[in-house]
Amino acid sequence: MAKGSFKRRRHGPRRVKDASIAGTDWYAPQWLAAALLILILCFADALLTLTLLGHGAHEANPLMDTIVHDDGRSFVAYKFGLTATGVIVLIMLARVRAFGLLPVSLLLYGVLAAYVWLVTYEFIMLRHAVPGYF
Repeated sequence: MAKGSFKRRRHGPRRVKDASIAGTDWYAPQWLAAALLILILCFADALLTLTLLGHGAHEANPLMDTIVHDDGRSFVAYKFGLTATGVIVLIMLARVRAFGLLPVSLLLYGVLAAYVWLVTYEFIMLRHAVPGYF
């Protein structure tokens, strides 16, 4: 049995110059929680978007607008895949400082906050677009 999962060697970089992707073999559990919440909210966003479009709304993002009208399943898969890829990159770079100032882990929490706001906004739009839906 591999001991690497239970006896991690590095929780952070040994030297300042090692603050890169390969500088650690352990990632904070709160980053996993944030990543899972982002992916759940991404899926909820996709479903709410499809529901709102079914009730006459229009997609504001021009890139997603071309995808959403082709097929709902491909839209959800594409959106989820893009978000999952972005989340993985953010976690891999979480200990690195963006622009030398801001830890990338804060960007992960910023994405989470944006998704919470977006899904809340879509619920409010759905409540107003379809009276009695909730």
